[in-house]
Amino acid sequence: MDKREFLKLTSLAGAAILSRPLSSLATSSVSGQPALADPKAPFVLPALPYGYDALEPSIDKMTMEIHHDKHHGAYVKNLNEAVKGSAFEALTLEQILNKVTDADKAIRNNGGGHYNHSLFWTLLSPQKQTPSDKLKAAISKEFGTWEAFQTKFNDAAKTVFGSGWAWLVVTPEKKLVITNTPNQDNPLMHNIVKVKGTPILGLDVWEHAYYLKYHNVRPDYINAFWNVVNWSEVEKRYNAAV
Repeated sequence: MDKREFLKLTSLAGAAILSRPLSSLATSSVSGQPALADPKAPFVLPALPYGYDALEPSIDKMTMEIHHDKHHGAYVKNLNEAVKGSAFEALTLEQILNKVTDADKAIRNNGGGHYNHSLFWTLLSPQKQTPSDKLKAAISKEFGTWEAFQTKFNDAAKTVFGSGWAWLVVTPEKKLVITNTPNQDNPLMHNIVKVKGTPILGLDVWEHAYYLKYHNVRPDYINAFWNVVNWSEVEKRYNAAV
């Protein structure tokens, strides 16, 4: 998607968000956000655990609204259609990602998109947080210093060509590794990625995640990300993985 198409999409999406009847949506008790509402489908869009504007000024309200409702919503819809009648239909999302291959294009893209975004929302917090001493020590030990970790993670995010994600991963050997993936791939896709493991921190660097506010200056978005990291969630995922 080029920038002209992106801006057209966001304009149309914004109008759709403002015009659709609220009664047609399942909503979160947090802020009235839609949570895809076909209870018969195997996968549903989770509501955000905070309001659309809760991450401002780091991430703006309109970006969150379009990102969650339109982009993530589309991944869920397309994933449900892709798995219907396939060998993946009865599997959990993580099982799907573990088994998916290059041949399963629609399931790979939309399954990854659903997993990555569902994880991403939980890794963001409206409350300013700092990592615990335990987590900070574990990460600093692996990368030399906390600052070295952040620099390496930033570089992984900056150097994604086009669209993709930066990750902090716990490998099967219980080692912390920073990596990045294109498009909606992630480290759970064992048949596809080079660095396999459990993601405990991820950053979406698709243009739809930041273009309305930061335009083409991805590094500014990456820097702002550190203001809204949910370190308690990162630590919970780290403890479960090691």
